[in-house]
Amino acid sequence: MEKDIIAMSQKERQRYHLLKMVLGSKITLKQASRMMGVSYRQAKRLKRKLATEGARGLVHGNRGRPSAKALHPELAKRIIELSQKTYTTFNDTHFTEKLTEIEGITVSRDTVRRLRRANGITAKRRRRAKRHFKRRGRSSQEGMMVLWDGSPHRWFGKDKAPCCLMAAIDDATSKLCEAFFIPYECSFGYLKLLEHMVKRYGIPCSIYQDRHGSLHRNDDNWTLEEQLKGEQDPTQVGACLKSLGITPVFALTPQAKGRIERLFGVLQDRLIAEMELRDIKEMDAGNRFLTEQFIEAHNRRFARAPEVSHRAWRRLPRGLDIERTISFRYQAVVGNDNAVRLGGMVIDIPEAPSRRGYAKAKVEVRQRLDGSWRVYYKDKLIAQTDPTPLKEPIRAKPKRKSYVRAASDETWVYMASAV
Repeated sequence: MEKDIIAMSQKERQRYHLLKMVLGSKITLKQASRMMGVSYRQAKRLKRKLATEGARGLVHGNRGRPSAKALHPELAKRIIELSQKTYTTFNDTHFTEKLTEIEGITVSRDTVRRLRRANGITAKRRRRAKRHFKRRGRSSQEGMMVLWDGSPHRWFGKDKAPCCLMAAIDDATSKLCEAFFIPYECSFGYLKLLEHMVKRYGIPCSIYQDRHGSLHRNDDNWTLEEQLKGEQDPTQVGACLKSLGITPVFALTPQAKGRIERLFGVLQDRLIAEMELRDIKEMDAGNRFLTEQFIEAHNRRFARAPEVSHRAWRRLPRGLDIERTISFRYQAVVGNDNAVRLGGMVIDIPEAPSRRGYAKAKVEVRQRLDGSWRVYYKDKLIAQTDPTPLKEPIRAKPKRKSYVRAASDETWVYMASAV
């Protein structure tokens, strides 16, 4: 004759043991109720069940029965179909959100995860053991520090060429301040990020960044003037930050700017899936989607309140020409024919009202982010031109001997391929 096997939890085993001692007059029911953590009245009920039904009376009545909250088989089948056909590139959490927002199906993330794994749908990203890094605390106020970077990736699918997503995030709130696609990471991308950010929010106190060549001088060439100053001239982006009074903070490892690295991980997961859902395959359409929909939705989902509510963004000074401040800058000497020459381009300087010429004058030449040129003599605008292709500036020795610096010194030269 086979014996009945009763599955009991450790809690139920303890109750069985204590109540058997009560029935054997080894302890009182009051002592047993105290050790079981139940009232004396409940202990009497349990004793009665044990006496009448045996050990089975202590087992929960719903054990072995299907849960009343169990997912209906048809609904589970529908979720798996959506996961395999419509939302194939979505992770568990993202897919759960879309079930609620679009499909009208409200289930928990754990339910979705269990269903997917049971049906052979693996996790989107493998989890690896993390290296130990010391945590850097968040800034206390919004605008105290911004992190920015570029992420080269195949954002529009494996059949499309890689491009770069430029993004800036507030350190205190994790708010995505700005993001857009460009062909590759370059000075123009950072200057465009800076322009959009200061026009919308104001001037941040500092920017945390890596040592990309657009942001940090990584060469060992020092001009005589730099040696006398004891520091190298900044990059084009660095000069703009200096003009706005923004402190650059350089990270030594990718982990040091972990918040924006995690942002790109989220964007490579969610943004790509959202664009695939909408059949977005080009940068222009991707930029419209970022501006019109995604950034706001992302911030609603992931932004957090800062420790201090008062914002640290500085207002733009009154009268500041932001298009001139955030632009590419070059030094030049006007030729005898009152023309400035840069990389094969000639900018003619018109005659001043006083009929004065500018031959041999040292001038500042700015290319704005729309590609147009402005020439300044002692902060006075003396010439301007229509837009030309934007080019990544490089440091090189100027060809003209009459240049303002010594012929052996290097400076920013307009002579690279177009952005």
